[in-house]
Amino acid sequence: MNIFKLSIKNIISKPLNSILSLALLILGIGIISLLLQLNSLIKTQMDNNLKGIDMVVGAKGSPLQLILSAVYHIDSPTGNISVEDAEEIKNNRMVGSSIDLLYGDNYKGYRIVGTEDKFLDLYNAKIKDGKKWNAPFEVVVGAKIYSKLNINLDDELVSSHGLRETGESHVNQSFKVVGLLESSNSVVDQLIITSPQSIWDLHDEHDHDDEDHEEHHDDEDHEEHEHDHDDEDHDEHEHDHDDEDHDEHEHGDKEITAMLIKFKSPMNIIQFPRQINENTNLQAAVPSYEISRLFKLFGFGIETLTYLAYLIILVSGFSLFINLFNSMRERKYEMALIRTLGASRSQLSVMVIFESLILTISGFLLGLLVSRLGVMFVSSLMEESLNYSLSSLYILNEEFWLLGLSILIGLISSLIPAIQVYKMNISEILADE
Repeated sequence: MNIFKLSIKNIISKPLNSILSLALLILGIGIISLLLQLNSLIKTQMDNNLKGIDMVVGAKGSPLQLILSAVYHIDSPTGNISVEDAEEIKNNRMVGSSIDLLYGDNYKGYRIVGTEDKFLDLYNAKIKDGKKWNAPFEVVVGAKIYSKLNINLDDELVSSHGLRETGESHVNQSFKVVGLLESSNSVVDQLIITSPQSIWDLHDEHDHDDEDHEEHHDDEDHEEHEHDHDDEDHDEHEHDHDDEDHDEHEHGDKEITAMLIKFKSPMNIIQFPRQINENTNLQAAVPSYEISRLFKLFGFGIETLTYLAYLIILVSGFSLFINLFNSMRERKYEMALIRTLGASRSQLSVMVIFESLILTISGFLLGLLVSRLGVMFVSSLMEESLNYSLSSLYILNEEFWLLGLSILIGLISSLIPAIQVYKMNISEILADE
């Protein structure tokens, strides 16, 4: 007698009760697994992007906003800081290394970042095809971008002003793709990287175009003004004006958006950020501290959902118990007949336990499937709004504990019905029928 097949037939014979118990277990397991997966994936992604960064320096504002914009590139920057102020920070004896970041433009929603070669080294990003940039308006493109947008070497990219593609396009100047990056599972995968000079030149050209446009409307007045001066004064005026513009171009204040800092000693993380925040017009933020605060803000909600999911699992166990208990009462004549056909008390008890375990293990597996679908859904939302994606095909250690919990619930739920079947008096049951 195949006890396993009998268990499956018994489950199928009561589809409504079985589906109800199964659905509750799937919901509970799915929620817990989803939370575990998201927590693990987000922490892994954040840790990958934080390595080698002790402090971020930028304009005054929200420290969390500064971290999200400069490290994860998912928020607007707090503003720009002058190169002169940045140099003072770099020259401090506590600073081991620094990387400048300059951004404010995008290509189809993906950020164009002006920075140094060290930025690629920070994330161990390697060139897959082509080379690094070595001239203005040369760019290398992250793996996610060129695979999604079908970008190839030597393509010309026309950027838009701002961090969203709805901004004004820089139609007078394009970027040339000279390199494609390997996937590094970091923020570099979703960035277009060039030199800071490219960003400065792009914005200078934009500013000059605006000035030329304004001067075009004042040509008539300008000509009248020239008429009022003799040639000597006009030449002198032009000469002085050219010298002034040249001087401003060469010595004018350039700006960057943020600076990534690595300390010489971990002890500097205690005092140096405070010194910057109190004594300068800059802002220093510690990524590890701000991200820890962020997780604490969401921690209460996550814990609440987790407790709710465990409660749902307990309810599913209770529902399973009631289902099995009532099923045994309804099927006692059938059980008695099976006993007369040669089945032992132990076999019938095992059959009941099998029914419970089949439902709970099936609920666990389907719950994992639901959690993976949930990860895919959240990933698609993040991809659409933040250009981030999450994917997971592996089982976490915590999910093995969920499997153990499912089996335990199945065993406990079937314990009383199994004992009931074991003690069943087949003579009385058959006589009553």
